[in-house]
Amino acid sequence: MPATPSTARAINDRLALRLLQQEGPLTAGQLKQLTGLSRPTVADLVERLTVSGLIAVVGEAGEQRRGPNAKLYGIVADRAHLAALDVRTEGVSVVVSDLLGRVLAEASVPIDGDAGTGPAVEQAVALVERVAKEAGADQLHTLGIGAPGLIDPATGELRDSSGLPEWHRRLVAALQERLPDARVIVENETNLAALAEQRDGAARDRDTFVLLWLGHGTGAAVVLDGLLRRGASGGTGEIGFLPVPGTAGLPSATDCEGGFHSLAGAAAIARLAGEHGWSARRGR
Repeated sequence: MPATPSTARAINDRLALRLLQQEGPLTAGQLKQLTGLSRPTVADLVERLTVSGLIAVVGEAGEQRRGPNAKLYGIVADRAHLAALDVRTEGVSVVVSDLLGRVLAEASVPIDGDAGTGPAVEQAVALVERVAKEAGADQLHTLGIGAPGLIDPATGELRDSSGLPEWHRRLVAALQERLPDARVIVENETNLAALAEQRDGAARDRDTFVLLWLGHGTGAAVVLDGLLRRGASGGTGEIGFLPVPGTAGLPSATDCEGGFHSLAGAAAIARLAGEHGWSARRGR
C-alpha cells in the first residue's frame, strides 16, 4: 500500500532531521544529495521544518560560486528537551539533553530498599524534576525510561516480576501524572543497549544481531532485519527464564529462579566462586 501524502512528509521530515543530527548543518542541496529526494520535495520539507521551529538558518556554505552562497540549515537544539531515566534496583540516574543530544544536566540518587514504595517513587520523580530545572527545561518533550524486567507490549508498562521492587512499576504512572505534557515511554534496558549499539556502537553495520547481557541478571536483545524484536509477550531475549538442567526447580512466568539466571546471573557466579575459594575481596 503506498504511503499517504502526510505519511510521506513525516518520513521525509524524520530522515532530514536524522541527517542534520548526525552530519551537522547542511544546505538544501546536500539534503537533496543525501536523501535522494527531488529538489521541490526538499524545498518543501525545509520550509515546513523552518516554520515549525525545528530548523533554522545557521550560516552559509563556504563554497566559491556565482551569486549568493547556499544557506546552511541546522537543528534548533533547544526547541525541545529530552530526558533519560536509568532505573536500577538500588537507585536511579537522570540525564537531560537537547535535540542534538548534548547533555545539559545529569544526576543520580540512591534509593534504599527499605524506603517504601511511596517515598521511593517520590525520590525518583523529584530527581527528574530537579535535573530538568537545572537543564533550563521548562517542560520535557519526552522522557525515556530504561528498566530491568519485562515490558507489556500492549500497555507499555513494566510487568509484575518478583525480582523487581514495587516502586519500579509505580514510577511510570507517577511520572506521567507529574509531567502530563511529556511523552513517557519505558523500555527494557537490554533492548536499549542493543539500539545504542545499532546506532553508534559495534553493531552499526549489522542488520541482524543478538546482544547478550550478563550482569545482576541475564538477558538478550534480538535485532532482525534492522528491527528490534520484542515478541508477542515482550519476552524475546529473556533467556534468564529458560529452564536448564542443574537448577533446583523451574522458572515461573514472573520469577526466573530455576532458569538460566540461576546459573549465570551475578549472584550465581559469586556463589560458585565462593565455593571454590575465590572472592572479590581477594581481588581475584
